[in-house]
Amino acid sequence: MLTKRIIPCLDVKDGRVVKGVKFLNLKDAGDPVIIAKRYEEEQADELVFLDITASAENRNIILDVVRRTAENVFMPLTVGGGIRAIADIRALLNAGADKVSINTAAVKRPALIKEAADKFGSQCIVVAIDAKRVNSQWPMANGQTKKLSTIDYRLSTKKWEVYINGGRTPTGLDAVKWAKKAEASGAGEILLTSMDADGTKNGYDLELTNAITTAVNIPLIASGGAGKKEDFYTVLTEAGADAALAASLFHYQELRIKEVKSYLQKKGVLVRW
Repeated sequence: MLTKRIIPCLDVKDGRVVKGVKFLNLKDAGDPVIIAKRYEEEQADELVFLDITASAENRNIILDVVRRTAENVFMPLTVGGGIRAIADIRALLNAGADKVSINTAAVKRPALIKEAADKFGSQCIVVAIDAKRVNSQWPMANGQTKKLSTIDYRLSTKKWEVYINGGRTPTGLDAVKWAKKAEASGAGEILLTSMDADGTKNGYDLELTNAITTAVNIPLIASGGAGKKEDFYTVLTEAGADAALAASLFHYQELRIKEVKSYLQKKGVLVRW
């Protein structure tokens, strides 16, 4: 069995780490380099760095911030935001990124995934998927609805729509079908964020995560909704994620990465130390 990864995420805007709820109401959370160094000390497995407004503002990612972060930490670094071409990927890798995360550009031009994988290798090409439920209620036999519980998700036929431009623009794409296409195009990993769960601390969207982990064979990082140690366990075991990502929970030190790993280890989940 492969070890499971715990990954903090730096959502960066104007050179500062920010965090919101459901992609809205962003608040300053600190300097990315300082926070990244703390995460390395806490034995994070990897770090995800996302310039969350680069695509929406039609600008390139701030390479200087990426470079300073890479120079100060030695764990694997995945960087995304504002990537539109092979040259952008090359620039990020040269600035110290180990992997790049592509979202908006991949949706607009899926051929970019194959071009990037052919040029740099699938292992460093991550396709990020921001997905939102088309219908957030569970249909019951009597015509009524109820909120999903953790035991309902394996039976659902619900759909999720892919959003781009930092969660601002709906695409009409089905998230599960898009994940399968991304894998077929050469993506080495999926970074899946539930827009419904993001920042709520009510737990990961197990149903969405499981729908995609059962549809693809490449590793999946689950993102959005972590609020307690148990949430990491359920998404990694019940929903089949290979890694669990969290942001505000770690930024504000409501939980420490070592605490999460110790808990998972006691529950029989293989983690890296």
